[in-house]
Amino acid sequence: FSISCRKSKGKPNGKKPAPEEKKLYLEPEYTKSRITDFEFKELVMLPREIDLNEWLASNTTTFFHHINLQYSTISEFCTGESCQTMAVCNTQYYWYDERGKKIKCTAPQYVDFVMSSVQKLVTDEDVFPTKYGKEFPNSFESLVKKICKYLFHVLAHIYSSHFKETLALELHGHLNTLYTHFILFIREFNLVDPKETTIMDDLTEVLCSTSGSSSNGSGNGSSNSAGAQNHVKER
Repeated sequence: FSISCRKSKGKPNGKKPAPEEKKLYLEPEYTKSRITDFEFKELVMLPREIDLNEWLASNTTTFFHHINLQYSTISEFCTGESCQTMAVCNTQYYWYDERGKKIKCTAPQYVDFVMSSVQKLVTDEDVFPTKYGKEFPNSFESLVKKICKYLFHVLAHIYSSHFKETLALELHGHLNTLYTHFILFIREFNLVDPKETTIMDDLTEVLCSTSGSSSNGSGNGSSNSAGAQNHVKER
């Protein structure tokens, strides 16, 4: 159901078939591609005169729009037939509705749930206030963390299942730049549990090590296998 990563249950004798396991997005000729060489580590830091919640709100909204746009470039290839589950390599994600009911859905359905729910939040004045004097809710940081977790899933799915199409469209430089900026931002403010992002640690290590970031918590071999088996729970 995916292009560069597949469920390992189909392996005949316990060995992973090399051609299927090869991750195209890790090829040096592609990881070097960016649309800018800007130092993102400096870009994500909280400016001295800006309120933290204002900074989180502004960046989260911008990332939502950019990731939504990036997904739209390959959305015609992400169908209920090609992506029958919301998967990143051998990890499968489920959606949880407002009542906490687990929903197994196709990747395009999952992404639609993500984008619709995030759109609703970022346009809600009670959650993302834009008017002067309006306070952010006490739950704001936890909502931002939830949004960022969902957006990470979408980015990771694009890499694991639609990198070939992204390459064909010559948009891999945009994807790499967006991913680097996003990862450094969520690390700067501890917005996503490192266990959640472990599944893409190999890519994060390559892209972010050249962007002035420390590799704290990434590249840990023992956590990689654990993360690959983790069925993520949405709250």
